[in-house]
Amino acid sequence: MNSRRNFVKKTALASAGVSLLSNLSFGAMTNLTDKKLRLAFIGVGLRGMNHFKNALNRKDVDITAICDIDPERIKIALKKIDEANFSKPKVFGNSDHDYRNLLELNDVDAVIISTPWLWHTKMAVDAMKAGKYTGLEVSAANTIEECWDLVNTHEATGSHLMILENVNYRRDVLAVLNMVKQNVFGELVHFRCGYQHDLRFVKLNDGKSAYGKGVEFGEKGISESKWRTQHSVLRNGDVYPTHGAGPIATMCDVNRGNRFTSLSSNATKAIGLHNYIVKHGGKEHPNTKVKFKQGDVITTTIETAKGETIIVTHDCNLPRPYSLGFRVQGANGLWEVDGNRMYIEGQSKPHQWDEADQWLKKYDHPLWQKHGELANGTGHGGMDFFVLNAFVESAKENIAPPLDVYDAAAWSAITPLSELSIENNGEPQDFPDFTRGMWVKRKPYNWIKSKY
Repeated sequence: MNSRRNFVKKTALASAGVSLLSNLSFGAMTNLTDKKLRLAFIGVGLRGMNHFKNALNRKDVDITAICDIDPERIKIALKKIDEANFSKPKVFGNSDHDYRNLLELNDVDAVIISTPWLWHTKMAVDAMKAGKYTGLEVSAANTIEECWDLVNTHEATGSHLMILENVNYRRDVLAVLNMVKQNVFGELVHFRCGYQHDLRFVKLNDGKSAYGKGVEFGEKGISESKWRTQHSVLRNGDVYPTHGAGPIATMCDVNRGNRFTSLSSNATKAIGLHNYIVKHGGKEHPNTKVKFKQGDVITTTIETAKGETIIVTHDCNLPRPYSLGFRVQGANGLWEVDGNRMYIEGQSKPHQWDEADQWLKKYDHPLWQKHGELANGTGHGGMDFFVLNAFVESAKENIAPPLDVYDAAAWSAITPLSELSIENNGEPQDFPDFTRGMWVKRKPYNWIKSKY
């Protein structure tokens, strides 16, 4: 790539002992606050299209390039471009690695990556090496080595990475974060969270519709069933932790005065996907012979340096209503999302729950108060607007994003560490310190503001 010479130079500087601060960038970008951000998309499938359509609603963005190996997704994206009266972008997708040609373009300042999980780190590393401000969908990495690849590349190049965890911007989550920052709950003690979402109809479909009835996956599947289900066949761990762990990590200042120190994980038996195949495909369907490795319910307990515990639950293969299972508990009270309830000592009636709505309204976050109407209809209850807005505004200023590369590494590390713990009968696993000790003096991000 054109930036290879600069990357080698920067790597040499880093290895010589130059300390790169998290808000310092040696990348190709400059401050773009008075200009439009030239944005590219790698992956315009269902998730990428959410970001793509939201970007088309902004006046401070030009979409200069898109990449997808599925020609149908390219057609859909170009139709959206035409309908929005945007200039036609350059198109890539002739091969798995054609995205690298996109990254060579001088008219791309930032890139959003929304591809299957196994490509996330590879593409993000290449994007940072090319000097692009990088937005990466969740989870960011599959292995501890990949987590370090993200951190090392950022520190060597100065190019920023933001993990695009939209749940951090959910209205109730931000309201509770506001309460945390105002010490309503008192000193924090315990959290619960997770990804509890019946995904059987996503992991298995008819090969024609992303959410259609059917029991096919892999080559016979479509959309996520084409690649996501294979992780359930081969891996026994929490493969999707960040929707729950991300918001909780922000509340207890992980990587900024606190950090994850260890975890232990356990998994149940795996029967959910098999039962679904038998029910919808019949006992003779070939997929009834597939042995799924991933336990139906995976429970992980994380300890932090400040002494909090976090229980993270992955529950996607059994019938159940959707819930991320949030619980935030401190010395003075707690919030539980299931039941929509809150209790604050001295303000709630003794031993009686309050409905959470009154508290959430009182502490509604400034971002939602300012931009709530704009967020309507932008995806996932409006939180997709806010995560893209934070990415675009940070990229325009070329500064460290609210959810940075160290967050991407720490949150994503839950997956490989949970696999290792389960394989060893729940044996505790130590978290790497991806900040190399800097978590001790890194200041928490200023979340309580109305800008982004």
